[in-house]
Amino acid sequence: MSGLWSGHPASIKLDELEVICATLGCEVGELLLREPESVPQPVQHDQDQAASADGRTAAGPAVTPRPRPGRSLPPR
Repeated sequence: MSGLWSGHPASIKLDELEVICATLGCEVGELLLREPESVPQPVQHDQDQAASADGRTAAGPAVTPRPRPGRSLPPR
């Protein structure tokens, strides 16, 4: 709750939000404000890019799982 008082909460639990709404006699939607400009927008990538000869794509190197001795494998 100290984050709320300081004005910079990192997160708020739903239980806390319910208590605040019950105390103030309001709905959740009255407390929450959208700030779309503060959320980074997803980057558009060209879907037609093919993997290069070394297996790398625009997202990075290809990942291949390796078995590790002494560990069980996931179900197939």
